[in-house]
Amino acid sequence: MRRRIAHGLASVLVVVSLGAAQGPTSSGSKEAQATVPIPVRKAGTSGKTHTKPYQIGTASWYGEDFEGKETASGEPYNMYDLTAAHPTLPLGSWVRVTNLRNGRVVHVRINDRGPIVPGRIIDLSYGAAETLHFTHQGLQQVRLDVIQPEQLAELRPITYQP
Repeated sequence: MRRRIAHGLASVLVVVSLGAAQGPTSSGSKEAQATVPIPVRKAGTSGKTHTKPYQIGTASWYGEDFEGKETASGEPYNMYDLTAAHPTLPLGSWVRVTNLRNGRVVHVRINDRGPIVPGRIIDLSYGAAETLHFTHQGLQQVRLDVIQPEQLAELRPITYQP
C-alpha cells in the first residue's frame, strides 16, 4: 500500500515538475476563468438566491513533497490542512470546492499561488482532495464558489456533503 502511494506521489511530482500535463481544456477557457458570482433569484423561491460558479475546471492536489515548505502567504504548508493554491484569488479568501463527479464539498482557504500547470484552476491540499475523494485520480473536475466574508460565520463545521 505504501509503495502504491509513494509511486502515485512520485508520478504527480514528475508531472507537476515537468509541466507535462494534459493540454488546456475547455475548463481553462477565458469564459471559465472570468466568471464571477452573480446572485440569481429563481422564480417561485422565497427570496433564496443561487449564484453562478466563480470557476469550473480541473483541480489537482499537492502533498508530502511540499510539507513544511513556505507557502505564498508565508505559513508552512500542511498537507492535512484544508487549504489551496489559486492564481488570482486574494490570499486568505475562502472557497467552496465541489467535486462535480460525486457532489462532495469542502471549504478551503487560499494560502498559496498556483497551479503552475496550464488548464488547471486550483491546487488543493492533500487533506482537501481526500475529503473530495479524488486523491487516487490526481485530477478532478470541480466547481469553485467564493465564500463572502459575511457567509463565513454560517459555514457548517462538516467539511463535505455526500
